[in-house]
Amino acid sequence: MNDARIEVCVFDAYGTLFDVHSAVRRAGSALGSRAGAISALWRSKQLEYTWVRSLMHRYADFWSCTEEALDHALTVYGGADPTIRNALLNAYRTLDAYADVRPALERLRDRGKRLAVLSNGTPEMLKQAVEAAGLADFGMLLLSVDGLRVFKPDPRVYALAGDALGISPQAISFQSANAWDVAGATAAGLHGVWINRIGAAPEYGGATKMLPSLAGLPELVR
Repeated sequence: MNDARIEVCVFDAYGTLFDVHSAVRRAGSALGSRAGAISALWRSKQLEYTWVRSLMHRYADFWSCTEEALDHALTVYGGADPTIRNALLNAYRTLDAYADVRPALERLRDRGKRLAVLSNGTPEMLKQAVEAAGLADFGMLLLSVDGLRVFKPDPRVYALAGDALGISPQAISFQSANAWDVAGATAAGLHGVWINRIGAAPEYGGATKMLPSLAGLPELVR
């Protein structure tokens, strides 16, 4: 990565800044031994639904995909009381930020980097998540796919960042915990950094810069 060229650090939201499994940990105790499996299926179906809808050109916003994915996961594992479903969805709106997020953002800000979020989430979802996680004071530009009515990894999504910030893709470092998301950003000309939180095997060519957390990002883009 040519560090001197990086002006802006753009972050994926769900799974990168916000722990998508914290909703079930916080509001899913009634699910018992099913909780972990439900959380994993909820997440995988949420992403699958975005890809399928994009390919079919049948857009429904990310919140709708989130609701549909949860309903599927609950059905697969025997269902749940509507009260539990509502509690899980409410918790998803206010997910926990990972512990490494705020320190990394502070260091990047102190080094003069501009900060932004580029997400499948709706504008309302992003605003709620940032405020609930105590990150609103960073003044990050929140960019949603909602206006495009197509999801990542469509190249038009990644072009949003440069267009909104008025800079070239080469001046942007894009961070995501999803390897496919980083691959999409890299293909669109951004500098991709894979935040490989779970130690997954390299994929999509393996050429992406990789970190185990956001802690090392300020040194990478100094």
